[in-house]
Amino acid sequence: MSKKKKNNTIHTARTMMFLELSKVMDFSTEFDNYQESMRNNVFGKKSQDGIKKTSVFLSQLYGFDNSTSDFKAFKHFWLECERDERALISFVFALKNDYLLQESISVVSNCKAGDKLAIEAMMRNIEKFHPKRFTDNTLRSVAQNITSSWKQAGFIIGKVKNIRTQADISYKVVAFAMLLSFLEGDRGDFIMHSNCVRALCLNDSKLRELTVEASKRDYLQYQYAGNVTSISFDKLINKIGLDAI
Repeated sequence: MSKKKKNNTIHTARTMMFLELSKVMDFSTEFDNYQESMRNNVFGKKSQDGIKKTSVFLSQLYGFDNSTSDFKAFKHFWLECERDERALISFVFALKNDYLLQESISVVSNCKAGDKLAIEAMMRNIEKFHPKRFTDNTLRSVAQNITSSWKQAGFIIGKVKNIRTQADISYKVVAFAMLLSFLEGDRGDFIMHSNCVRALCLNDSKLRELTVEASKRDYLQYQYAGNVTSISFDKLINKIGLDAI
């Protein structure tokens, strides 16, 4: 069930911009006036150019379109999540829509907690996927932007040294990541191995433990027997009013 990668990224210029996103969401979720709030500079930029660019980049990553199932799902989970969980679901949503962020999963997931994640490792990974596309200075800048997004989600800490850590993943975050994959057409083990779920950097045992917890809370329906995985979202899809494949 592999899908064609979307040629879309903002990480050549920005990060996932969680602080700006939070201001838009907190101001706009009640009335769904996301574009209006951005035009009114809810994020507090100092120039019209800054307002315009921030609005474009946020819209490119998050959509703010209630006619789409993925954003309706994001809004639902945003209202149910605490701040740390919100950073994580925002990261997963951004990653789904940004191929440079997707391509960085292996760099972070293969780095052990407590080890330094050198910016050069991120640069080499970008160069592997996009040889000679960027100048050295731009390559470093893009790598720093990608690393910053992982930091905002809680997978890297440190201002000078980038130290790998493991974000505190809740069953809600797992359910959201799996729902995005489900809405893209993945089923069963394809969900477990999708980019959205892989980005959580969980081992199989912990992932299934959290999936069971999400199932107990009616975020999804889950069965695992004979090495066959079944994951569905009938109740949640009906609750939110989503169109699923």
